[in-house]
Amino acid sequence: MPGYSVAVVGATGAVGRAMVKILEERSFPVRELRLGATARSSGQALTFHGEPVKVQETGEALFHGIDLALFAGGDASSEQYAWRVASNGAVVVDNSSTFRLDPRVPLVIPEINPQALRDHQGVIANPNCSTIIMLLALVPLHRAAGVRRAVVATYQSVSGAGIAAMEALQEQLRALLPRPDLLTNGASPEEIEAAAGTQHPIAFNLLFQWPIAEEGYTTEEWKMIRETQKIAGEAIPIAPTTVRVPSMVGHGIALTVELNRPLTPEEAREVLRRAEGVEVWDEPSAGRYPMPIYAAGRDPVYVGRIRRDPTVPAGLHLWAVGDNLRKGAALNAVQIAETMISMGLL
Repeated sequence: MPGYSVAVVGATGAVGRAMVKILEERSFPVRELRLGATARSSGQALTFHGEPVKVQETGEALFHGIDLALFAGGDASSEQYAWRVASNGAVVVDNSSTFRLDPRVPLVIPEINPQALRDHQGVIANPNCSTIIMLLALVPLHRAAGVRRAVVATYQSVSGAGIAAMEALQEQLRALLPRPDLLTNGASPEEIEAAAGTQHPIAFNLLFQWPIAEEGYTTEEWKMIRETQKIAGEAIPIAPTTVRVPSMVGHGIALTVELNRPLTPEEAREVLRRAEGVEVWDEPSAGRYPMPIYAAGRDPVYVGRIRRDPTVPAGLHLWAVGDNLRKGAALNAVQIAETMISMGLL
């Protein structure tokens, strides 16, 4: 039977489930699908093309004889298995942060740097979700007019932290909705946290949820800076601030971009209309602009609010939104595999 034997690691998580769904939606040539997860999830079943596929505990047996492994199980499983699977002749597309900056490993957004796949040694890394969404909007402008500097603020949904974070938001909303007094009348942090049942609730709140690293930047901010350098292959200075917001799916990114030469907003819209993987939604007077709730479950990165920055000679403000589980993770991984097939690499 033609096609590929495909394993999905972390199959019961938010990204893993999206991978299975997207493999089906895009009619990826799957001859055999194997699903791996932790022992706690072993025995569950996911549906693929109308048939149940049983989840097994991730281990050596999952990978025996496979052609392609899509990893969405986090750093631990990637560290343990990725190179071992690749050494047996399979291609690994890894969604964790484990290998993104490893010089052996291409870091790929197919619409931007597919040529990097030619140098793969068996493992390919999927970039961070915010990096993908940002660069699909930013790189076309860079190629058209050169980006001197981009100041970036992310508005990242809770699904970026997984299914447990999505469930936690719902629980906190139920806990705090009956208590508007806590949200408006100067309640202490201890009172709010007691009602929400957790420290630093995300419900009705904004968080800097990632660990603080060097120079006061979060680990998420450093990912965006360093991954941009590797993917673009040249210096595009990024100054990011990453924020977790109480939306369910879909990341928004505000960009203030200083260019080497001026682009009018209409010229920028035309550049982005021609960009693969991007849709321009930019009619704010008619209420049409990108919103996470409308981007959820869809493949493009939507860009709008494109306007001139009056504080510099060649600057623009714009707003980009994408589904972090799809183009920010699972879809990009499947597209990497599709691109490798088209290039004769898989």
